[in-house]
Amino acid sequence: MGGHGHGSPIKIPSPDIYKVEDVPQLKMVQEELAKLGLKDPWLRNEVWRYTGLPGNSHFLRVFKGVTRGMLVGFAAFLVTIGVEEYFGITYGKHHNKHHNNDDHH
Repeated sequence: MGGHGHGSPIKIPSPDIYKVEDVPQLKMVQEELAKLGLKDPWLRNEVWRYTGLPGNSHFLRVFKGVTRGMLVGFAAFLVTIGVEEYFGITYGKHHNKHHNNDDHH
């Protein structure tokens, strides 16, 4: 799965840094499951949601989600404006050659 020793720019953290014991909410879930004789082997996968690891703060995730695609959208906006100006494309009734103000009903 990716990489193959080619110096991947993404550093994958060790799974050992995620401990259920470090998150009181998940520790409580683990204890409640144990009372029922159950165990969730995947509970550790939720630890990152509760810890303040760099790049995973709630604000940063929301900011990235809200601004995702803005750069591409702005570039497309500029290209559209440029094309409209170059070809003389206009919109609206003020620039419509076939509009006659005397024909209002």
